[in-house]
Amino acid sequence: METPTLDTTHIGFLLLPGFSMLALACALEPLQVANELAGRPLYRIQALTQDEAPLEEARHLPVDSSTPLAVQPCCSIHAFHTPLDVLMVVGGRYRQSTDATALFNWLRQQARSGVMLGGIATGTQPLAEAGLLDGYRAALHWQRADHFGETYPKVIVTRNLFELDRQRMTCGGGTASMDMMVTWIGARYGKSMAASISEHFVMERIRLPDEPQHVPLKARLSHAPIHLRDAVAMMEANISEPLSADELAHHLGISRRQLERLFRQHLDAMPSRYYLNLRLQQAQRLLRETAWSIGEVALRVGFTSASHFTTRYRNHFGYPPREERQSTL
Repeated sequence: METPTLDTTHIGFLLLPGFSMLALACALEPLQVANELAGRPLYRIQALTQDEAPLEEARHLPVDSSTPLAVQPCCSIHAFHTPLDVLMVVGGRYRQSTDATALFNWLRQQARSGVMLGGIATGTQPLAEAGLLDGYRAALHWQRADHFGETYPKVIVTRNLFELDRQRMTCGGGTASMDMMVTWIGARYGKSMAASISEHFVMERIRLPDEPQHVPLKARLSHAPIHLRDAVAMMEANISEPLSADELAHHLGISRRQLERLFRQHLDAMPSRYYLNLRLQQAQRLLRETAWSIGEVALRVGFTSASHFTTRYRNHFGYPPREERQSTL
């Protein structure tokens, strides 16, 4: 395959602890296949760690991923002085840190040097914390978008599959990383290159950036009665101020008994239990991704008592909320 004669693009992948192995692989593989198709190194790839260790030591400090596997970085960002063209920050179980000044300063230095910055999965968050996404469109995982938008109001948060906005590219992780990278490669080396990479991975098609991430409720419950779909939609829209079963039935224009029958037949649960599960799942995400107190999280998911919330959380997940918080530190 003939490609335009362009200089090799040097890409660094900064791996945050707990990074998503799937998201990393989906971002890396298209670059490697592009090199193979072109018959020359279009992309030079290096893995980096944020550990403050000397160059020779960082080579022996693997970064743990979301799986039992780890990846060996080439060195620490604090000992890395080779100019980059692109820096991709890959996250997973990322938590807001109280001592990330060195990381933020390094990211800002890369931006000042004209490096294109990317965020994959929660790798988008440190870019936002450093102020490097202000005024840019950014794609987040749909479960994190609302909280992210509240926390970083200067970032134009979208629910698109991925975003390519000037010197920034972001996606919510998972397989969206592959669509983003193939599209980005295609913009530089042509649609035929992108199509060849897509064929290599047996991709039916390259998804467009403005396609939604979240499978719509109507699609997930496509065969369920309209009243059930509407009931679940109301639950998802009212997490912090839950509606009672009677209120749900009233809004739907059916009896409570009819509502309960629909949930039993199609979801094998009572409305109250299904609703509680939704709220506790949201609580788990907030505990993992924010620095909010347990009491604040409890309020955000509709509990007026932190102790009641803790009891419900332990009964559902098998451990108290504080252990969720500790497991992500």
